[in-house]
Amino acid sequence: MRIDKYLWAIRMFKTRSIATEACKKGHVKINNVNAKPSKDVYIGEKLIVRKNQINYQLEVLDVPPNRVGAKLVDLYRRDTTPKEAFDHLDLLKYSKDYYRQKGAGRPSKKDRRDIDDYQENNNFNTEN
Repeated sequence: MRIDKYLWAIRMFKTRSIATEACKKGHVKINNVNAKPSKDVYIGEKLIVRKNQINYQLEVLDVPPNRVGAKLVDLYRRDTTPKEAFDHLDLLKYSKDYYRQKGAGRPSKKDRRDIDDYQENNNFNTEN
């Protein structure tokens, strides 16, 4: 079975085209070698899939005949991703709390006035 179809079948990606794009971008490795979307997957191979800033480490246990339900996914793959990878993702979320929210863009005129008022009230100006 093709690697893109396998990743779609075990519900690693929502659509097969997304799985294909991940392979083309080099986010999927089979036995530490970048995999093209048409590369075949065999039982016992180790996969590394980069998704959402986490390198998932999977082992192929069996090849499903078609897309499987979420409860049956563990029959076809073994997830050996270390817990530290998920802890690292939590740290990234906490570090982003200090910045503006995504999509907020540049400060508006009102934001700029609020910043100026804050600086004046806290004596940040060096004019004195």
